[in-house]
Amino acid sequence: MSVTVIGGGSWATALIKILSEKNIKIKWWLRDMEAIAHIKKHHHNPQYLSSVELHPSKIKPYNNLKEALKNSEWVILAIPAAFIEGALIDVNADLFVGKKIVSGVKGMVPSCNKLVTDWFSEKFNIDKNQIAAIAGPCHAEEVALEKQSYLTIASDGLETAQGFADLLSCRFVKTAYITDIDGVEYAAVMKNIVALACGITHGLGAGDNFQAVMVSNAMLEIERFVNKISPNARQINASAYLGDLLVTAYSQFSRNRTFGNMIGRGYSVKTAQMELKMIAEGYYATKSIHEINKKLEVKMPILDFVYGVLYKNQSLLKAFEVLKEQLI
Repeated sequence: MSVTVIGGGSWATALIKILSEKNIKIKWWLRDMEAIAHIKKHHHNPQYLSSVELHPSKIKPYNNLKEALKNSEWVILAIPAAFIEGALIDVNADLFVGKKIVSGVKGMVPSCNKLVTDWFSEKFNIDKNQIAAIAGPCHAEEVALEKQSYLTIASDGLETAQGFADLLSCRFVKTAYITDIDGVEYAAVMKNIVALACGITHGLGAGDNFQAVMVSNAMLEIERFVNKISPNARQINASAYLGDLLVTAYSQFSRNRTFGNMIGRGYSVKTAQMELKMIAEGYYATKSIHEINKKLEVKMPILDFVYGVLYKNQSLLKAFEVLKEQLI
């Protein structure tokens, strides 16, 4: 079996490590030629999760995406949503014929406010039954340390979901599969927004008591939004939804929480982005979900708080006061 992984960051590297547990051929596309040369010579990613030892007998890095896609049965997307259009701009639909596509991207394509799987399906004319999404709490940094993790694979096609869940299951990753792909993707997008809010309010001096209240309210907010945009008999308290929210809101590894904390301490958006040196998906997701909710009109005070701070330059303290009054 041959699998192509698209992306050179932490999550792509973590997925490479997980897949390396299986007896499969892994084709890894990276944009950075220097990183490719380093991986070939030293067998680790020089910029992300550099402690992860890569297996040269199983992994072949590519800079040519078209070559990396040839003859693979599965294609895994692991690049920030904001860059996905640019990365695939020269790729045509023929290269995806007969392949199953898996999104490891917990964000939205900002130019059209679409989920990555929806954008991909429309762009390359692929049946949604052949597309899956990775969900659940699983920080790349903990995968690198082989800490026990849990992932849920979602797809409209049950066979696709089960097939990739089996492929990703290994000694330190337990997997499950469901068919609620839209639900887990929207929940994953929104949990990044919540993590921004947690970071911002922590930067302003709010403590654990307030964060617990906000995360509780956030789960209700996510449930309202997801049930409105994608009605389904889902278990919103399952790890694919609630678990992912909790780890992103609380963990030291959460780049969205870190980004928000910088904003709460007075950094500008541009300065925080430059210092973080990684993409905080929640920044772009905030605008996308805000645009979508103009039509849905779901009550979303946490989203409104983050949007006001990041995109309308609202006073942090005044926005915080408004948020406090809206939580229960």
